[in-house]
Amino acid sequence: MTFTSPWWLLLLVPVLLLVVAYLVRLRRRSRYAVRFAALPMLERLVPKQPGWRRHVPAAALVAAFTVLGLAAAGPQVSAQVPREQATVIVAVDVSPSMGATDVQPNRLEAATTAAAAFIRSLPEEFNVGVIAFSGTATVIAAPTTDHESAALSLGSVRLSNSTAIGEAVFTALDQVAVHARLAGQESVPARIVLLSDGSNTSGRTTGAAAIAATEAGVPVSTIAYGTDEGEITTQGSRVGTPVDRATLAALAESSGGIPYTAESSDQLSQVYADIGSSIGYRTEQVDLTRYAVAVALGTGLLAAAFSMRWFARMP
Repeated sequence: MTFTSPWWLLLLVPVLLLVVAYLVRLRRRSRYAVRFAALPMLERLVPKQPGWRRHVPAAALVAAFTVLGLAAAGPQVSAQVPREQATVIVAVDVSPSMGATDVQPNRLEAATTAAAAFIRSLPEEFNVGVIAFSGTATVIAAPTTDHESAALSLGSVRLSNSTAIGEAVFTALDQVAVHARLAGQESVPARIVLLSDGSNTSGRTTGAAAIAATEAGVPVSTIAYGTDEGEITTQGSRVGTPVDRATLAALAESSGGIPYTAESSDQLSQVYADIGSSIGYRTEQVDLTRYAVAVALGTGLLAAAFSMRWFARMP
C-alpha cells in the first residue's frame, strides 16, 4: 500500500495519545478503588463493572479515528487490470543455428510450436503480428486479431543465413506504427517478443534498436533459446552454436523489456506463459480513500450503537 499524501499520517499521533490517555485513566481508577479498606463495602457501594463490554465503544472509536487518518493520507494499492487492447509482435530467429538439435526436434520447430501456442493464448482483442528474421526481417503476418492465421503463418518459416536481430526490432516497430495509423490512433500499448539463439551478425545494431524501441515506448522482451551444447553441420563439419544470452539481455533491459532464457521446450512454453501474463494485464493504482472513509464511518456508528445499547450514552 502507498499513500498520495503521507504527511497526513501524522493525524494518527493524536489517536495514539488518546489510546495512551485511556489506558492511564483505567490504571488510575484501578489504583483508586483498591485504596478502600473495606472491600465488601466497596462492592456494595460501587456498581458492578460491565467487564470487557466497557472497552468496546472506545476500541471501535479508536479504530474509526485510525482508519479516518489513513483515509486522509490517500491510500492506494496496485492492481492488475486486464488490457482492453494491445499490439504484440512475435519475432522468431530463422538463422542456421536454429537448426541445432540440442532441443528436440530442433530449435526452430520447438520455437515455432511454442510461439503458435502463445499467440493463440493471447486475449482475442489483441492484434498479433509475426516476423521471421535471418539476414533480413520479413513480416509473415501483419498485426491482426485473427490469432489462428497468425499462428499458422509460423509454419511457413525456413532457415536462412545470418542473424539480423536489430532489423527485426526496427521492422516490428514499423508494424506497430503502421497498425496504429490504420486504426486511427496515435499509439496503442505494444510489446515485441523476440526469440533468438545467436549474436547480431547483420544489419543495424541491437543498441540502435533498443534506443528506437525506447523512444517509441515499445518494450522488447527477449528469449535466449537453446543450450551451449548446440551444434549444426556446415560443409560437412560440426560447428558449435552457443547461445548469446548477453546480447539479448542487454536489448531487453535497455528497451524496458524482460530478458528470458529457455533451454527446453517445456521451459520455453513456461516463458511464453509468463510473457502472456505480463502483456495481458497492466498495473493500475486503485484509490482506497472512499472505502476507508466508509469503514471509518461504519466503525464510528458501531461505537455509538454499542455505547447506547449497553450504557445508554454516547461514547
